[in-house]
Amino acid sequence: MFVNAIQRVSGFVRAIHSISRNYEQSEITKGSATLFFINDEGYAITCKHVAQWITQANQINLKYDDYLRKAVNQPDQMRQKIARELGLSSEKVAEMRLTFVDCVDQIKNIKFTLHPQYDLALLKFEGFNKTLYQGRATFLADESDIHPGMMACRLGYPFPEFSNFQLDKNSNHLKWTQHGMKRSPRFPIEGMITRFAGDGSGKIFGIEMSTPGLRGQSGGPLFDTEGRIIGMQSKTKHLHLGFDIEDKAIIAHGKHKKVNDYAFIHLGECIHVSVIKAFLEQQGVSFFQQ
Repeated sequence: MFVNAIQRVSGFVRAIHSISRNYEQSEITKGSATLFFINDEGYAITCKHVAQWITQANQINLKYDDYLRKAVNQPDQMRQKIARELGLSSEKVAEMRLTFVDCVDQIKNIKFTLHPQYDLALLKFEGFNKTLYQGRATFLADESDIHPGMMACRLGYPFPEFSNFQLDKNSNHLKWTQHGMKRSPRFPIEGMITRFAGDGSGKIFGIEMSTPGLRGQSGGPLFDTEGRIIGMQSKTKHLHLGFDIEDKAIIAHGKHKKVNDYAFIHLGECIHVSVIKAFLEQQGVSFFQQ
């Protein structure tokens, strides 16, 4: 159903990869998010919470670099004192590095514009010579064609498998490397449109899906069978079904056990295409629709 649409959309959907670690920990945590490009000028959209995550990484790294400068050649006791003063601890992320995979050949700056109300952000990549993405998003022109019961698909980058990073023990920094796997496979997930989300004035701003948006797919497009964009994955909500099981006696692996189970349904929520197009028009950014 979505084979041709996925091939069409894949050209302009890209991953954001992250690596992070807590203070004085060597274990590295991988993360990912998604964005997609809307024209040839380096404009892309993603979630507001993804954009805030990106800027948060800059603040975290500035604090960590400040710690390294102050703690150099200091004894352990003084280093720990400096860390406490800066709010660093083994329970908090102390360093986070990000990379934008196959977006443009070089990045000198990224300009962020956040939607004042909804989970939507506009990114402008600056200082590049050529783009590394192919094509651009085409938005659905007639929003009245979106109805509950319609099947749609999301595309993004959950389950990060990249391995092109290391902890440089000489500099005590996380670094991206030229070896290892640079990319993670894209992952589509289909679903049925179940309901619309509206604000207090009755304006529709969201599309609810019968399946969850997966971690790492935030900022990825929601599209129809022709590859036309009808929304953007924002979050997943968890609704209690009420089919609770408590102290249920079962036999598992030949043993008598009592189990508890509390069932939830996980529903993805996407930003409606009407919100996206209105925001782009407000910012004077060109886009395509069909």
